[in-house]
Amino acid sequence: MTHNPTAKDIIVRQLGRQDYEPIWHKMQEFTDNRDENSVDEIWLVEHNPVFTQGQAGKEEHLLAPGDIPVVKVDRGGQVTYHGPGQQMMYVLLDIKRAKLGVRHLVSALEDCIVNSMKPYGIEAYPRADAPGVYVDQKKLCSIGLRIRKGCSFHGLALNVNMDLSPFQRINPCGYAGLEMVQSAQIDGPQNLIEAGHSIVDQFCDLLSIKRKFYQEGFR
Repeated sequence: MTHNPTAKDIIVRQLGRQDYEPIWHKMQEFTDNRDENSVDEIWLVEHNPVFTQGQAGKEEHLLAPGDIPVVKVDRGGQVTYHGPGQQMMYVLLDIKRAKLGVRHLVSALEDCIVNSMKPYGIEAYPRADAPGVYVDQKKLCSIGLRIRKGCSFHGLALNVNMDLSPFQRINPCGYAGLEMVQSAQIDGPQNLIEAGHSIVDQFCDLLSIKRKFYQEGFR
């Protein structure tokens, strides 16, 4: 009997506040060691301050990183900032098993943010020319993925209630002068617990993922 991949269980891990690099390496390790029977996972995490530079990242977009470390990573996209008060949602999915295209996955990530803002009366939207989610031309959420062995890792970064000033030290996602916004200042979700549960629920609904198991930390 074959399972319907879209109805499989998913483990949602709440990892709290963590340094970026160890979590990135755990994502790589998870992806490299999984097989066709591995349960998909979503990781919710908040990072200590770091700039991450994607595979297409150009040095000129790092204007003045100063005392914030820069990590070159294996996701798509340019440079962005992660820090406390920003909700990371990493999606570790077997997209080949789920017969899920990369564009479909990116759309689900974008739409889960759009849908999670609707109950607050916030009109968020994706842009065809620049992945992510925006409100009034300001960027609310960044998206970057890596696909390896038919499986995804990395995901999205939603600005919730954070210090946005480090974004002024870079050209966010390669766009000079791009303004950032966060949900707390536009009467959206005020904290990571509120935001995290909402975006997980919306994402799972969009992909018809039926059952979620929440766990603190790793096994």
